Amino acid sequence: MAARRFPAPLRPYLDPVVASVRTVAGRVANRGETERLLLELDLTRGLLEAPPTSPLAAFRALQTPTLRGVVTALEKAAEDDEVVGVVAHVGGSHGLTATAEIRAAVATFRAAGKRAVAWSETYGEMGGGNAAYHLASAFEEVWVQPTGQVGLVGAHAEVTFLRGTLDKLGVETQLGQRHEYKSAANTYLERSMTEPHREMMTRIVDSITDTLVADVSAGRGLEPAAVRAALEVGPLSPDDAVARGLVDRIGYREDVYAALRSELAVGGEPTLRYVERYAKPGGPLAGLKDQLPGPRGKGVVAVVGAHGPIHLGRNGGPNPLGGPSIGSDSLASALRTAGNDPSVRAIVLRIDSPGGSAVASDAVRRAVQQVRADGTPVVASMGAVAGSGGYFIAMPCDEIVAGAATLTGSIGVLGGKQVLRETLGRIGVDRETVRAGRFSDMFSSDRPFDEEEWARVEGWLDAIYADFTAKAAADRGMPLAELEPFARGRVWTGADAAERGLVDHLGGLSLAVDRAVAIAGTSRGDVDVRAWPKPNPLAAFNPPENSETPAAALLPGEGVGVVDRVLRLLVEQAGLPAYGALTMPGRIVVR
Repeated sequence: MAARRFPAPLRPYLDPVVASVRTVAGRVANRGETERLLLELDLTRGLLEAPPTSPLAAFRALQTPTLRGVVTALEKAAEDDEVVGVVAHVGGSHGLTATAEIRAAVATFRAAGKRAVAWSETYGEMGGGNAAYHLASAFEEVWVQPTGQVGLVGAHAEVTFLRGTLDKLGVETQLGQRHEYKSAANTYLERSMTEPHREMMTRIVDSITDTLVADVSAGRGLEPAAVRAALEVGPLSPDDAVARGLVDRIGYREDVYAALRSELAVGGEPTLRYVERYAKPGGPLAGLKDQLPGPRGKGVVAVVGAHGPIHLGRNGGPNPLGGPSIGSDSLASALRTAGNDPSVRAIVLRIDSPGGSAVASDAVRRAVQQVRADGTPVVASMGAVAGSGGYFIAMPCDEIVAGAATLTGSIGVLGGKQVLRETLGRIGVDRETVRAGRFSDMFSSDRPFDEEEWARVEGWLDAIYADFTAKAAADRGMPLAELEPFARGRVWTGADAAERGLVDHLGGLSLAVDRAVAIAGTSRGDVDVRAWPKPNPLAAFNPPENSETPAAALLPGEGVGVVDRVLRLLVEQAGLPAYGALTMPGRIVVR
């Protein structure tokens, strides 16, 4: 009898479910046999830093691995006798902070005596491939395609200046900043880098390159001088990369897999399985199980995500790109409800944010303080970026863990406006203003600040900067006079921030969990690590009773109209502080 086929429009959704059920049934039928697994890590499909925030988002992201999921799976596989190795297809545009976290998990996997092989068609094509090779160098064996390259070339930074364009358009810029390293305003006020700006950017690329060299030399067993010598002449051809000890073998995908299958054939050919499917077995709907309430057997380390720009209100508010954002009400609620839950032993606040509103950041800081005061430890784990407002919400935590290449600090303030009257006049747009109060149109783009108004802006910036630095000094247990030279709006890498006492440890989310567990006085084996709060598929039909329940953190934010999205997008792309005074420079691009 022929197998029943679903209607064509439903096949892409239901056929994989049926296949998954058959696979599980097959395993049940043969569960007396020991399965040998060779895990596949395909990073060319992307890598999510922020976990899905709803069942629908989880369904859409089923085919994209998450950073946390990859790291957790590799750590789990290190202790699983059925897993004999991992083969990674390296690619995609991942930063050094993400690759450093995966490197640490690969090191744990290799320490268990398991095979770890990385391959790629090329580590950068006609250009740099620092992050891709940075990850590959952590594996026991590195392959590259015969026509590929090894783009280990060191970091560089790009900064855009718009003063010339604004002059041609007739835009008058009135921006203030505290202080000389808060370089976002330079985009509009300057035609090139100021000396402090250049000093900061030079140190950032040097620090990231230092990290790159140190990690590659350790992973490949080479002297740092040899890695730097290769870096100075890269990108390298495959033959040159082999000669310099950066690549082990040259070949195509089928060569990599044939070699691995031959090597691991003793005991039966291993079954290939994607890392994310190994982490969450059971088919394409398995990822949705994380959206359901879990058992309350062991204690919990709650991982609370803070991803995107910071603003007042609820998550999913005015983000012009439509990506994740941090609403102060949502994040404070998540922290508060985790702290009130008796099963939660500690909280890890995972931050990947360029900052934003000073008021919203301060509300979140207060929530962290209250949770700690009530007896629940909080450890900050910084992702690729945790600066200005992103640093503000990290600094009150018990400890801060950052990646060596994390962009952090930026303890500074900026604010002001662009005057567009002449610009609009050139295209025939005229505007008139009627006001009721002396300062009601102070921030209108139709006229410049007058002297009294500018004095108010300057006073406002001074007050916010004084508040920021005083609270940072108090939170970090440093005299203000000692901390202030490390502030002044300067962006640091995690490695440099650690040397200056702005962060406590260098590492990823796993280290942050370890630190949270240690501070809580328990052990890693006695806790489950869970995203908090977990979206509930039925939440839309069962609204929260009050602001103290976990479901309150999941209430949606105010929607943003199409026109407002476009305007905010243009502002953000131009580098203006679209989200508030505690926003990092928006045009730092480090590769």
